[in-house]
Amino acid sequence: MKRRPALAGLTMMLVAALAACGGADKASSSHGGKADSAYAGQHQAGQDRDDKVSGVRDAVRHTTRKTAKGTRPHYVKKCETETRKVKHTQRKKGRTRTWYTTDRYRDCDKVRKGTETYTRVVRPERWCVRLDDLNGKKARDDVWFRVAPAVYSKVNGADDRARVTFEPISKGC
Repeated sequence: MKRRPALAGLTMMLVAALAACGGADKASSSHGGKADSAYAGQHQAGQDRDDKVSGVRDAVRHTTRKTAKGTRPHYVKKCETETRKVKHTQRKKGRTRTWYTTDRYRDCDKVRKGTETYTRVVRPERWCVRLDDLNGKKARDDVWFRVAPAVYSKVNGADDRARVTFEPISKGC
């Protein structure tokens, strides 16, 4: 009975210590898994931040998806019906009676049978925008950002050297 309060106190101390360490980082969870860790890691945990960037439109780049055909082994399921001898014993009135039965069971394995072709992605599709004067700093030029297709089409429709603001998926292209 004396162990329960001690265990509860120890659990509370552990929870408090983990909460003090910060738990989940806002920078890695704000994008729903889309953030590039290098870009998200620039911000301090616990700070309210605005992920939007602004600057003068310099260039846009759309990189198409590149695929290649590949081959891999093809596996099929092969099953065989097997039998095994099972020994049964029964003791009754000081006598031991023994008999045998045959059990049937299926033994299945995956067996290689030929090859199959598949399409593998060599390079994923990307939409990128290059900005000058990033966030109003004249010295920050030629910075690439990866963006969503909708943002790309909006920026692509803007005039050359127009001031644009958007929320990037990640830094770099």
